[in-house]
Amino acid sequence: MQQIINFIIRNKTFLLFLLLFSLSLFFTFQSHSYHRSKFINSANFLTGGVYESVNNISGYFGLKKENEILLEENNRLKSILMNTETGTLRESYIDSSSTDRKYKYTPAQVFKNSYSLTNNYLTINKGKKDSIKVEFGVITSKGIVGVIDKVSKNYGRVRSILNASTKVNAQLKKSNHFGTLMWNGKSPYIVQLTDLPKQATFVAGDTIITGGLSTIFPKGIPIGTIASFNLDETENYFEIDVALFNDMTDIGHVYIIENLDAEEISNLNNLNE
Repeated sequence: MQQIINFIIRNKTFLLFLLLFSLSLFFTFQSHSYHRSKFINSANFLTGGVYESVNNISGYFGLKKENEILLEENNRLKSILMNTETGTLRESYIDSSSTDRKYKYTPAQVFKNSYSLTNNYLTINKGKKDSIKVEFGVITSKGIVGVIDKVSKNYGRVRSILNASTKVNAQLKKSNHFGTLMWNGKSPYIVQLTDLPKQATFVAGDTIITGGLSTIFPKGIPIGTIASFNLDETENYFEIDVALFNDMTDIGHVYIIENLDAEEISNLNNLNE
């Protein structure tokens, strides 16, 4: 308290000046409408700038949450898009409780990703507690990523398409000719489509998509475009290099695909064995 009193005594002249100056400004603004309007406009400009800066800062730190919201919305729209018939939306597919819904999409984040080994894997932040199981497909908005091969309570391991043991049914987008997608272990940007019959007609640049002949990936998920091709040793099948749509060295957010009819289909197929 004594320090405050001493400060006032030491600076009494300056403080008296500030008081008188403030009073003069007050009376000036009160008695002159022009000065008052200028003051108000200046004050609004100043406070508006401060609020805008604060909002920009809070918005920046809120980007993570906003991205999560957008990811969830994208996930919902993707579920609707993939559950269509002949291009027309069925109302029952929009209802998430409908028994007609064929696929469920769950967004996830990648924590670890390898792409320079012979057998590469990704680790994602979804596991058993999120109802994630082995043999669920994993994609991004650009194309396929891989297949889940192990799950723990909170995490899942994805067997990347850049893995020698990964095989995916794939086909030409322009026709129903299909083959097997695999990786030769060389470039992380190029995979191989084998066993495509030589009767197939295509050119470099044509799109390759998933064929939908398994219970993992729906038909029509993009994979990449034809970079080059040649006939195999038997000259009955094409061997095609496919340039991936996904940059497998830079995978952040993914979607996990659950085929809700997978168990029924598997049980039906097992009846013949």
